[in-house]
Order: sequence, then structure tokens, then C-alpha cells
Amino acid sequence: MQNKEPIIISLGGSTVVPDLPNSTFINNFRDLILGWINKNKRFFIIVGGGKTCRRYQEALSKTIDATNEELDWIGIYTTHLNAELVKLSFRDKAFKNIITDPSVIPTIKEDVIIGAGWEPGCSTDMDAVLTAEKLDSKKIINISNIDYIYDTDPNINPNAKKFENLTWDEYRSLINSEWKSGMNTPFDPIASKKAQELGIEVYFISGSDLKSLENCINNLPFVGTTIR
Repeated sequence: MQNKEPIIISLGGSTVVPDLPNSTFINNFRDLILGWINKNKRFFIIVGGGKTCRRYQEALSKTIDATNEELDWIGIYTTHLNAELVKLSFRDKAFKNIITDPSVIPTIKEDVIIGAGWEPGCSTDMDAVLTAEKLDSKKIINISNIDYIYDTDPNINPNAKKFENLTWDEYRSLINSEWKSGMNTPFDPIASKKAQELGIEVYFISGSDLKSLENCINNLPFVGTTIR
């Protein structure tokens, strides 16, 4: 079992719960993952908070003068809820507990492990990077609600330029360099810096295109952006 290739997925919370929980996506995603566990793959799926996170952070900010750490913590707890939803959809096929500390990952034997937020100061993207570091893996698949990384928001600018390939330096020049609680960026700046240091490649794929996820796992061409 330990010779199976680890596939690390940073699963955006806005894919799992875009507004209400997306049962169609969860069902299709689960079925795709289960189809691969008999093909010499293991899956480490780190689930984010997405819109749910930002809604709770907004509510907390209206209740108290919340610190960044307090905002991070309420966001972390929303990732735990989203991760539980994903984990329970796998029933006994997934490890029984949500993983929030990447250091324990090498001791787990199951083929499907679901993780969530751990500590303040970054998003679950960083947890995915730390998972890759623990497993000595150089690849992460990032699933979100965008099909490519763009130079500007394509929902605002119809002429936004999409990128199929970027270096880490190029990508990091497109985003803020500092972490801010609730920030909405394809891959957070703290995780990006760490991924670059470790030489990790990240593949960005839309959750609405599970065929591209299948192709990416299979090392075939896919629709999306690669950062290396």
C-alpha cells in the first residue's frame, strides 16, 4: 500500500459549497476518486472553506473588532465542516478522522485521507503544500471554481488574459505577497512561497471539469494552468 503514488488535492471550499452544498459535485468527485484507488493511487484531499469561510468571517467582523488570528480561526472551523461533508460521502473508504496536522499523515495507511485547516496565517493551500512535503511529493492538484489563472478577474474584465503555464515568480507577481484573512486568490501567497522553495508543481483545474481532473491524474493534457 505504501508504494502507491500519493495524489494531493487542494479542494476549494467554493467547489464543495458554492452557495449551498453541491451534492452533485461531491458525488461525482467521490466516484472519480474511488475509481482510482485500485489503480495504485492514494489520495490526500485538503478541503478549504470558500464562501462559507468568508461569510462567517464577515459575520464575526460585524460582531467584534476581530483580529486576523480570530478571523483565521473561524475560517479554519468552516474548513472542518466542509471536510466532514466530503469525508462522510466516502463512508468507510476514507480514514475515519479529519486530518488537521500534516505531521501525522505518514502514519496513516488508508487510501483516502481528508484534511482541513490547521493553523492561522495561511489557507488550506499551505496544508496541501505541507502534506506534499511530508510525502516527498512534487505535485499538487488545485480544484477551484475557475478554469485557468488569469491576469485579472474574468468576471469583471472580459478581456482578462488566461495562462496555461506560469513560473512561480510570474504567478507570485500577480497576487498580493502578504496573507490576509479570507483573501480570495487561486493559491495563497504563503503556500506559493513554500511550494516554490520545495520545487512543487501545482495544477489548477475547475471543479466543473472532472474530465480534466481525470486526465491530470493520468498524466494526460488537461484544461487549466500549470505553475512550476
